[in-house]
Amino acid sequence: MKDFPTTDAVFSIFKQLNQIPRPSHHEERVADFLCQFAREHGLDYDRDAQNCVVIRKAATPGHEDAETVVVLNHMDMVCVGMDDPLNDPIDAYEDSGWMKAHGTSLGADNGIGLSMALAVLADDSIVHGPMEVITTTNEEDGMSGAANLSEDFIKGRKVINLDSEDYDTITTGAAGAYMQLHRIPVKRLPAPGGKRRWYRISISGGLGGHSGVDINKGRASATVLTWAIIAAIYNDYDFDISSIRVGEANASIASSAEIIVCVPSGEAAEFVKAQEANLNEWIRQEYGQNDPNIACHIEKCERQETIIDRESWEGMMEALEQVPQGVVKMSEKMKGTVETSNNVGRIVTEDDHILVSTHTRSFIDADMVTLGKDIAKVFKAAGAQTELVMSAPAWQEDQDSAFMQLVSDTFNDVLGWRPRKVAMHFVLEAGYFVEKYKGIQIASIGPRIVEPHSTSERVEISTIGDIWKVFIELLERMA
Repeated sequence: MKDFPTTDAVFSIFKQLNQIPRPSHHEERVADFLCQFAREHGLDYDRDAQNCVVIRKAATPGHEDAETVVVLNHMDMVCVGMDDPLNDPIDAYEDSGWMKAHGTSLGADNGIGLSMALAVLADDSIVHGPMEVITTTNEEDGMSGAANLSEDFIKGRKVINLDSEDYDTITTGAAGAYMQLHRIPVKRLPAPGGKRRWYRISISGGLGGHSGVDINKGRASATVLTWAIIAAIYNDYDFDISSIRVGEANASIASSAEIIVCVPSGEAAEFVKAQEANLNEWIRQEYGQNDPNIACHIEKCERQETIIDRESWEGMMEALEQVPQGVVKMSEKMKGTVETSNNVGRIVTEDDHILVSTHTRSFIDADMVTLGKDIAKVFKAAGAQTELVMSAPAWQEDQDSAFMQLVSDTFNDVLGWRPRKVAMHFVLEAGYFVEKYKGIQIASIGPRIVEPHSTSERVEISTIGDIWKVFIELLERMA
């Protein structure tokens, strides 16, 4: 059996990354870290206006004529469960063969892959041809980093992407993504006087998860529950809404929510007693098997100074009733694979508008764009202005190409089994790369990451070591 370098350097670098806050749109500090890493190891690098960084390493002596290999990762992460994502580090720990984080998302997506790439750059004993390690920004919330790369930022046309989350697969395709922000204008009105009682309606305990890979698992969306709660009390109570906050990230299934309302004091006792029990019974019936810990709680809270006008939140409710949430269509060609879906990730009341985010995905670009535009029309009827944040193309590789066969052979020779070749219902930057860099080929691999984009995110430690070995062996074979 061939001796491979240990994963010590991978874990050491991952620990350093997790001390650097890196939410989407705020990657300056981790880009600084990457540039400093390049300087410390005497490597050439470039950094663009989007803070994307490419680090170049010359070939191992004797392999200068090999084709340049590109190693692709992204530096941002979905920050869930953090009080201050711009400053809070991640507290990771090991538990029964898994790495997890205390109370937050872990950042294994895509921090582990990035750590592997940097570990290779730092180790001159690993054999490889010319390398370009490119790390993009804002992959999780718009992919603006990949979308705005210059055409000469990389030279290589064979890409190893370390952003897959399914250990036993080579990801050879990914859905496209159409992300929109809808802003419904609101009027802030003085809170009503008289005998009114104020209540905070909270939803918590949901599994949440990735709005692509977890969309067909029957989990509760706090967005759906918020709509159901407001609809349930709409006909029976004279109430006003002061604020709504649903969801943690645009790319996640919402796992929590908070709605602050006021009701006439004469109805207050009945409101609390009846609604909390009824709502939780409904939640248990609908989601008890797939999302057993999500629940609703109603408690008294302090009086608010303002409410939002009824017309605006009624318009939001009408829009949400018409917009699909979850799986829209299963694929006829790829058995068991979601073809088209839509997720409402966040709802937030601001001073002058209600912000609603929608994330539409599909393997069929035309279907994705059509559904996205239909959703925008629904919100337009509610008075909303819509901003298109991302329209990322779907991507599909030739699964029978020589490059894919090389990757499969490497798995088989190193680990003793062949991975599946699959297209996944999450979006990868590969679509932008295929459009921008003609003739490029991309294989995406990675360790087993479960529940990404949630506080339950975890990575199976043994699979990190296995993918590390495959990655090193693949680099040598490509050299």
